[in-house]
Amino acid sequence: MMTFLFVLAILTALALVVVVRNLTGFASQTGAEYVDNEPTLDLPRHLSGPMTCEGMIFGPTGRVTSRFTADMNIVWDGPKGVMSETFQYDDGTTQTREWHLIVADDGSVRAEASDVIGAGSGRLGGNALGLRYKIRLPEENGGHVLDAVDWMYLQADGVILNRSQFRKYGIKVAELFCTIRPKEKPNA
Repeated sequence: MMTFLFVLAILTALALVVVVRNLTGFASQTGAEYVDNEPTLDLPRHLSGPMTCEGMIFGPTGRVTSRFTADMNIVWDGPKGVMSETFQYDDGTTQTREWHLIVADDGSVRAEASDVIGAGSGRLGGNALGLRYKIRLPEENGGHVLDAVDWMYLQADGVILNRSQFRKYGIKVAELFCTIRPKEKPNA
């Protein structure tokens, strides 16, 4: 009986740590915290046309597990956008994704993709966009469904910094950091 109570106390303490981290950490941010930050992120303006992305994925211990580059192209028709992405990973694999985005007048954002369960939802605030969704990993990576939190922050030079965390059962299993910027046009 004493062993059971000890295990129960440990599990309760771990659950409390997970809850506190989720309520006070990265995932608890809101767009309202950034509403006064400049420049103001306008998705159809700042995330539009051909763009390039460079980043890294960190595993649960904080070590880099993968590096990548991506070519992106975003086309807008009013508040509706389609963002096509082609990722090249350092192990030679590639991945494609097509996001369908809708930006409402109140700053709310809806995002759908084939590997996203249902639709992601988010909100613009000042120079930032927070987005939450559930994503299914490719079968070769286990096919797990993870809770994702993305935050994009527009910088004064037009570069967007993107930080994402991925959790399973409330425990962080991966983090992504990347830069997104307009693709340089070749000199004529």
